[in-house]
Amino acid sequence: MSKINKVVLAYSGGLDTSAIIPWLKEQHDCEVVAFVADVGQDPAELEGVEEKALASGASSCYVMDLKEAFVAEYVNPILKTGAIYEGTYLLGTSMARPIIAKAQVELALELGADAVSHGCTGKGNDQVRFESTYAALAPQLAVIAPWREWSMKSRTDLLNYLAQKNIPTTASAEKIYSRDANAWHISHEGGELEDPYCEPSEQVWTWTVSPEQAPDKAQYVTLNFEQGVLTAVDGEAMTPYNALNYLNGVAAGHGVGRIDIVENRLVGMKSRGCYETPGGTVINAALRGLETLVLDKAAFKFREQVGLEFSHVIYDGRWFTPLSDALLAAAESLAKVVTGEIVVKLYKGHATVVKRKSPNSLYSEAFSTFEEDEVYNQKHAEGFIRLFSLSSRIAALNGVNSTEES
Repeated sequence: MSKINKVVLAYSGGLDTSAIIPWLKEQHDCEVVAFVADVGQDPAELEGVEEKALASGASSCYVMDLKEAFVAEYVNPILKTGAIYEGTYLLGTSMARPIIAKAQVELALELGADAVSHGCTGKGNDQVRFESTYAALAPQLAVIAPWREWSMKSRTDLLNYLAQKNIPTTASAEKIYSRDANAWHISHEGGELEDPYCEPSEQVWTWTVSPEQAPDKAQYVTLNFEQGVLTAVDGEAMTPYNALNYLNGVAAGHGVGRIDIVENRLVGMKSRGCYETPGGTVINAALRGLETLVLDKAAFKFREQVGLEFSHVIYDGRWFTPLSDALLAAAESLAKVVTGEIVVKLYKGHATVVKRKSPNSLYSEAFSTFEEDEVYNQKHAEGFIRLFSLSSRIAALNGVNSTEES
């Protein structure tokens, strides 16, 4: 690696990145600029973050408000694809990485930096997500990943390092959970969660109430969509971020959005994590419910395939790729008819679609009724079934039976 004069660090104010600033200066004798992305995490995480960065040795600290752009330009397009990783995970951490890394790269180029740096470990997915973005947008920038280089191995090592450098920190060895938060979700790893046979204690959860402690009375929320985008909640027009923020508060109070999963990381190992996605769970349920009303069988099947493929694209950090563009374009096309109103019932940890209507609805009571109708000739089904099963009939007539053992 050639001489580094200036590096822009993706900075959170946490223990890892607080140690990275002095380490970068020590190892590379360079100027370190701290970059902080506000993607809707708890405002308390951002309090005093600039002062902390400067106290750690940064020459400057840039805090960028990306909340609205995050939801409008990343969350909403991903929602249209229906992406859910391994059938459960709503991709909260994965969603935020492209916009954070992109803004970091743009700042680095603006400031004439030689390199970018992050605090991701060599075991996780985030290193891939950040560095894939760097490679796609500014391959000329050097990348410094301290966790893959330094000799420190633990939280205690980092605390001791900061103490030696006389750098103040609010971190402690007792903070056993690793958490990542944004407007869409909060994730929890570490502590007792490292044993997959151990049930999470209530101290794991920080956002939602326990479903057992949730109100005994259900609450109903009404969501309006225009071409797959949430535009109003309970009759009030809202920006994408404000709508999500409102639903987070409502759904969290009913214990909605908790999951406890073991997932396959991109680097090959399995990890166990607990995620809270209250508002996102409601929006996803509503959008999927609306799709069932307006997409025909073939279109809905294809949208499911797009969602499955895109869940891996976004989880694996491949947002800035031709494949991502193609899948997003397909989802955008399908979403043109996804307009309507959905009512979701919130009760004891569940978000259930109970009402749905759309000007583009393909549902016809006249055709689907169990009562007498004058629009559907049931005799027509006989010919349809004979043609639909024709290949099976021919196989049987030829003595070919796919169910028999060879």
